[in-house]
Amino acid sequence: MDNRWIEISLSVDGELAEAVAEVLARYLPNGIVIESTAINNTTDLSTGVPAGLLKVSGYMPVDDELDEKRRKIDEALWYLGRIQPLPEPQYTLLQETNWIEAWKDRYQPVHIGSNLVIVPAWMDSPTPDRIVVRIDPGMAFGTGTHPTTQLCLELLEAEIQDAITGSAASEAVSVIDVGCGSGILSIAALKMGASSAVAIDTDPEAIEAAHSNAKLNGIERGLKLGVGSIADLQDGSYGDSQAAIVVANILAPVIIRLLQIGLAQLVSCGGKLILSGILETQLTEVEDAVLASGLRLVGCYQTMDWVALVAAKD
Repeated sequence: MDNRWIEISLSVDGELAEAVAEVLARYLPNGIVIESTAINNTTDLSTGVPAGLLKVSGYMPVDDELDEKRRKIDEALWYLGRIQPLPEPQYTLLQETNWIEAWKDRYQPVHIGSNLVIVPAWMDSPTPDRIVVRIDPGMAFGTGTHPTTQLCLELLEAEIQDAITGSAASEAVSVIDVGCGSGILSIAALKMGASSAVAIDTDPEAIEAAHSNAKLNGIERGLKLGVGSIADLQDGSYGDSQAAIVVANILAPVIIRLLQIGLAQLVSCGGKLILSGILETQLTEVEDAVLASGLRLVGCYQTMDWVALVAAKD
């Protein structure tokens, strides 16, 4: 083995980005990057709105397994391309030092909402007046760069602020994060003032990543993490079976299935459910599932092709 690495990348639309990332993640254990290829500037020059295609990329070492690994990746992408056309993957040779820098260059601080900044683990915050959430991007899904995560974080910020300053200000603001990935949402919720958070995922590696990120942010207390599903929350395995704010940043078909088996029951009376990971073309179906679960739709927000919903339990 030498000190060189291969970067593989594809630029695809939002509908394909997560599917491509899932394929690459099978063979690239060092992590996958999903980043916007363009940013539309807002009036606040420190922030921007993602636009255009999303670039999905990862790195693999030049070693004895390279040819076989590349063959498997090409084969998996070929099968995915039969469902919906894909561009040809781009392979770029890098020296190890260039790979390290290229990996880190992919991630820069992301300003979200009024008070939040997501910072890669190795960087100092450029805006210390904001609430800092540190995330190791080499771990599970949820680094703050994907539009669905950004939508969730903005809505979490707004809902937590409303809960803290509203008529129920004396009450604790609890959060449940279903399909937590890296833990970014529950970690941010606690840093923004939530009193407690429960985060579950069906992937043990995601929970391990969330534990590491929680430790990185110094908020291990107040956060309960575990491998599990809605049934585990409903039977009290993680304490309270309801929360004032429930968030699920997953794919639309999974959200619909979760609503059918009791996701809405996790929301306490007067609470809110935040849903993201919904493509614009899937919106009506998800809205119908939300209404069928007994919740009331109170907000719909969109970035590029991605939509997030807020629903309330009266």
